[in-house]
Amino acid sequence: MGRGVEGFVLKLMGSKDFTVTVTDAEQITDHYRRVHCDDGGLLQQIDPHPTMWIRLWFDNGGKPHQRAYTVVNPNPQKGTFSLDFALHDGCAANWARTAQPGDTIEATVQGTGFTGPDPAPEHLYLIGDPASIPAINSLLRHHSELPATVWLETGHESDTDIPLATVADHHEIHWVPRKNQGQALTDEVRAVLPDAIMEPERAYVWIACEAAVTRTLASFARKELGLPKNRVHALGYWRSR
Repeated sequence: MGRGVEGFVLKLMGSKDFTVTVTDAEQITDHYRRVHCDDGGLLQQIDPHPTMWIRLWFDNGGKPHQRAYTVVNPNPQKGTFSLDFALHDGCAANWARTAQPGDTIEATVQGTGFTGPDPAPEHLYLIGDPASIPAINSLLRHHSELPATVWLETGHESDTDIPLATVADHHEIHWVPRKNQGQALTDEVRAVLPDAIMEPERAYVWIACEAAVTRTLASFARKELGLPKNRVHALGYWRSR
């Protein structure tokens, strides 16, 4: 399957392509599936880092469709990693539902990177949902010594069973059911952050959830709380229909 104009542009931008092979898969919850993979040499060329992501190419009715996914538990020595899929309608979720050992999928690496805040933060404030839990877990592991407050929006009751990289003495987790197009999450974060962040220059707010909610919270952190640009990372991981 060709990759169309989008694939051509990525190649011009210096992307690297790999063939990833499924080695196993497991159902984490009824709406969340983890696919284990051989990396096809990817981790020998791209050093793992927090929030590392790759583009996967799916067949969408005969047309190429790419979606970005965070690399989970990368192991360069073994040449393996996993991919987590929040299951819903769509060609990516459909592929994950039926993925079996021996299945292959094309992957492209272009654009991934991580630059931590400088100076190092004293507290992490992480806001996401099942789609961004893999990235949040990587941040919690990378900054395992730091206290963290995490808000996770849920679409299903079983979402609270998704494994988190938490340390009991350091991490505070808030599960927030999705209501009114994300308004419940927005309201809870807005109610807590003004009193929690005493020194904007030493905090780090990382936001990755539905696109409109992400924009709202990022604007709140930067404009109303006065956090410097380099203390806020915001990226919409999906769009509500």
